[in-house]
Amino acid sequence: MRADRLLSILLLLQSRGKISSRELAQTLEVSERTIFRDMEALGISGIPVLAERGREGGWKLAEGYRTSLTGMNPKEIAALLLPADPAILQALGIQDEFSSAVRKLQAAAIKQPVTPFSFLSERIHIDGAGWHPSGETYPCLTSLQEAVWESHKVRITYLRSGESTERLIAPLGLVAKRGVWYTVAETGGELRTYRVSRITSAEVTDEIFDRPEDFHLADYWEASIRSFKSSLPRYTASLFVKEDTIKDLQQERYVSILLQSPSSCPGWISVEAEFNTPESAVRIILSLSPGIRVTAPEELADTVSGTLWKAAVLYEENV
Repeated sequence: MRADRLLSILLLLQSRGKISSRELAQTLEVSERTIFRDMEALGISGIPVLAERGREGGWKLAEGYRTSLTGMNPKEIAALLLPADPAILQALGIQDEFSSAVRKLQAAAIKQPVTPFSFLSERIHIDGAGWHPSGETYPCLTSLQEAVWESHKVRITYLRSGESTERLIAPLGLVAKRGVWYTVAETGGELRTYRVSRITSAEVTDEIFDRPEDFHLADYWEASIRSFKSSLPRYTASLFVKEDTIKDLQQERYVSILLQSPSSCPGWISVEAEFNTPESAVRIILSLSPGIRVTAPEELADTVSGTLWKAAVLYEENV
């Protein structure tokens, strides 16, 4: 997993020019301390990583340094963009390509930039660097990958709500988000997203489709995520949060901090936060106890305090 993260850091530095430790930590879902250790590892391996201090500072590569991927075939490049999860690499049949690509990446360094990723990045998108095994199986992933690569339509059987339906799709790309694979496809003149684990059969046809010129996989995915989040229910709560707990709350994926200000209690911050549901609010608040106290709404405060009381009683009993 660390090798995959180091590669992600290197590609981010090449694409953005300069990036702060905080931005890297948030993007890769790790601590800033981990980023410092990773930068040290990159330096030891011979990659010229430089640090600029100050408000506008950050990490960057030495001027003129680029990683050359000349001579790498599509499978090798695909292997680099995928998390090094043995099950996924085996499913796509690219274990050997992964090892070969890493060796080439480590050895390559030329002055002129080479950007062979454009073809691939429009067909495979990794949302987030963290890779969390989902337990799902993907018997049709290889067929879909072949169809995406060759722009062939696929006849699929899709399972949803316990019912199977057959559809003819033009798969435009594959997306991996937190260990789950999706395919973005055009069908009936519309763009749809299908969870690959729910595709029970996939027949690659001889029919070739033309990719829409204005379609960009990463942009479409980000727009669909924003649309999905905007449709989620919202539950607002007022909290007192300890100063040493606020960062943990900010890093929670399903919490939005709407407002924070000093409180009348030293060491505590007054926070207005938005959760998806009351149940989600209870789980997150309990996970960060005793660093959070609910001040409103009253029903949420009662639920949290009642759960804590039951837990305390349980530990006092002889079970």
